[in-house]
Amino acid sequence: MGRAFEFRKARKMKRWSAMSKAFTRIGKDIVMAVKESGPDPNSNSRLRAVIQNAKAVNMPKDNVERAIKRASDKSLGDYKEVLFEGYAPHGVAILVETATDNNTRTVANVRSYFNKYNGSLGTSGSVVFMFDHTCNFRIPSEGLDAEEIELEFIDFGAEEVFADDDGILIYAPFESFGAIQAELEKREIEILSSGFERIPQVTKQLSAEDTAEVEKLLEKIEEDDDVQNVYHTMEEVSE
Repeated sequence: MGRAFEFRKARKMKRWSAMSKAFTRIGKDIVMAVKESGPDPNSNSRLRAVIQNAKAVNMPKDNVERAIKRASDKSLGDYKEVLFEGYAPHGVAILVETATDNNTRTVANVRSYFNKYNGSLGTSGSVVFMFDHTCNFRIPSEGLDAEEIELEFIDFGAEEVFADDDGILIYAPFESFGAIQAELEKREIEILSSGFERIPQVTKQLSAEDTAEVEKLLEKIEEDDDVQNVYHTMEEVSE
């Protein structure tokens, strides 16, 4: 198994555990997808992917439809995706993905979290190179074999395929998302969920005391409504 497998095993989607936060994130994803390519999922591949993710976290269909309708309102402001880079205590690199309709507010908030918890907000490009930007797809395992899927999807960019309790996961570079999505749909293979992640190339092992210090900063950042995802180079213990 490769780094994607170990990364997924350690995280266990634990930072998506709060359902209300997941709904908020998906709601923003819907707005950005609709603003980008329209409200029809048949012609908007990004929106199709978001709707699949909404189903995966049991977001009610009515909520999804309301979010699409609201996003179609031209008077509604758009969300801008902004990436923040910095360091937590003990040299742990952090990437913060945000979706914001008020960049000034988000910058001030994120900077305050780093300052309060002994971190430092960096400049663009200061740590992003330490992470591989990947895409992933979860498909059902029934009637499918992970090794066969890996062989068949190498030509579309797949780099790592493995099975877990919830299905088969396909990992590939960020740029391969469209090609893999199109091929899965062409083969009528159900996409349970999909998304993007930033996998650290190297992780740093800390003592329990130092880990707790870094976790305080991570938890504070993740509480912010503008924050979509947080990635770091601290070694995580598998659950």
